[in-house]
Amino acid sequence: MGLLEAIILGIIQGLTEFLPVSSSGHLEIGAVLLNAHTSESLLFSVLVHAATALSTIIVFRKDIVNIFKGIFIFKWNESYEFAAKIILSMIPIAIVGVFFEKEVESFFTGNLLLVGCMLLVTAILLAFTQTVKDKQGGPVKYWHAIIIGIAQSIAILPGISRSGATIATALLIGVNKEKAARFSFLMVLIPILGASLLKVLDYLEEPAVANQTGSFVLFMGFLMAFIAGLFACKAMVKIVKEGKLVYFAIYCAIVGSIAIISQLI
Repeated sequence: MGLLEAIILGIIQGLTEFLPVSSSGHLEIGAVLLNAHTSESLLFSVLVHAATALSTIIVFRKDIVNIFKGIFIFKWNESYEFAAKIILSMIPIAIVGVFFEKEVESFFTGNLLLVGCMLLVTAILLAFTQTVKDKQGGPVKYWHAIIIGIAQSIAILPGISRSGATIATALLIGVNKEKAARFSFLMVLIPILGASLLKVLDYLEEPAVANQTGSFVLFMGFLMAFIAGLFACKAMVKIVKEGKLVYFAIYCAIVGSIAIISQLI
């Protein structure tokens, strides 16, 4: 992987991790168009995901600090309740990650037909949020957390947007717009960090094989993903509040259709 490819893929990862357009789907499309096989560099994958996790921590630093402050009071309170809901939401993705890892990996083979079809699914899901555009919504409940967690596990498929699936699902089941965005972004921190740790362990087993990319190229990929992630995370919170997800539905429908047509011809 060259410097230009790392910069482009880093920006794609940073933007699409938060914007509801599917980071995995766009990385698959980007890798095909650039002929850059990111699977050759486990470390690159770890770094760009860590970069987006870091951008989330910075954007929601006050929320995270308040949660930890509440937890260390050692008394059941709002922070403990929120943490419990986050843990509940992670159960579906943990099950998929532990028991279906090989099956999930089989989807990431540059199959633009699959990516295109899943982008159309994302478009439909985002379009449905227009039905709740003027509804106030309420806080995240325990059963909400489980349903949102299931949506996140389905979003493992390339082309299904994680942020789009979780936020849209939250809105459709009655969660307040701002709370839906906050919960969606905070719930992914532990899965991202956990997956990154596993990839680090894989890298440490065979570093020479897993990484064929130079240090400066890796750094630029990380930096671009971090900067793009900061921008996209802040922008997405505003977009959800203003109920403008339908524009991304149109975008996903267009990109998905192009991906399908390009694969068929």
